[in-house]
Amino acid sequence: MDKVDTLLDALTEGRVPWNDIDFETKEFVVFNDKFPVTTGHRLVVPRKASLENINKCFKFAMQMGNDNVRSDKNDITGYNVGINMGPSAGQSIYYPHVHLIFRRDGDMDNPQGGVRHVIPKKAKYRKKS
Repeated sequence: MDKVDTLLDALTEGRVPWNDIDFETKEFVVFNDKFPVTTGHRLVVPRKASLENINKCFKFAMQMGNDNVRSDKNDITGYNVGINMGPSAGQSIYYPHVHLIFRRDGDMDNPQGGVRHVIPKKAKYRKKS
């Protein structure tokens, strides 16, 4: 039986740079991103690397995003959730983690295309009239 990779193993072995914990649960740890794209950028990281646990991280990231958009305590008006898988997708940390990037009105000139901006020339996709 193959050994399941864990966050504790990744931390102990120095494979992940995260140390700024926002909060933690039995199933995952939420870190403040070391190089945030926007204020409040978080990483939701499963304690055990499995598809089921990564899906739980996605679900939580979306819940946290929705809660922040609905809150009147901040200026968050949207969010992006994503994961980088493989070098061609920009992955540089090889332990699964889900990015939650909070967005605010005006944080970029034209946010149309959202996650499509990972390939900037493909972000604009509106059909020409």
